[in-house]
Amino acid sequence: VPPVPNYKLSMSIPEWLQAIQTYMKMLQYNHTGTQFFEIRKTRPLSGLMETAKEMTRESLPIKCLEAVILGIYLTNGQPSVERFPISFKTHFSGNYFHHVVLGIYCNGRYGSLGMSRRSDLMDKPLTYRTLSDLIFEFEDSYKKYLHSVKKVKIGLYVPHEPHSFQPIEWKQLVLNVSKMMRTEVRKELEKFARDMRMKILKPSSAHSPMKERSRGKSLSPRRRQASPQRRACRRDK
Repeated sequence: VPPVPNYKLSMSIPEWLQAIQTYMKMLQYNHTGTQFFEIRKTRPLSGLMETAKEMTRESLPIKCLEAVILGIYLTNGQPSVERFPISFKTHFSGNYFHHVVLGIYCNGRYGSLGMSRRSDLMDKPLTYRTLSDLIFEFEDSYKKYLHSVKKVKIGLYVPHEPHSFQPIEWKQLVLNVSKMMRTEVRKELEKFARDMRMKILKPSSAHSPMKERSRGKSLSPRRRQASPQRRACRRDK
């Protein structure tokens, strides 16, 4: 059972992220075909953090989605480290494949944590100056395995509050990159990254009550209609 890494004040953030990634590699990638931990993306963050605790206790092999949850759990309490999910949909030999990593933003640089069968489709060092540089690095890595990237989905920053009842926002930005020029992709990613850094984006679920109101639906109970007798009474008055 590998020991869970503990942050030390003498560590730099890149060293701390490397310690987390080393720990996940020691758990190993799950090649069994059986998923040991159930991850429901719609669950509140607090519930997912309980699952992450279970991962550290059981020390069983994990896949990419479990690695994202574990990465969030282990980086909690480091407010200078922003975490957000990055999902890829790729095409190879007539089949579609899905993969997710945990994007990291800290001190003006981007990187990632994660797990994959391929060593260059998981963690990336905290050295990329822009979000688009990081995404293109993944895209280039996929090309080595003859996978073409069809879609990229970027989520919002995950709160550092482990007891939050807010679910993770997995796909705030969805880009159909197979039908876009790289210049377009870069422009969209950089606008989104700028908005994320300014923290002006809100989870899509937060807008739902406003949508209800904009359609003209009242959120308050309906008033009962007056009876014919009462209406007649009013007219007599």
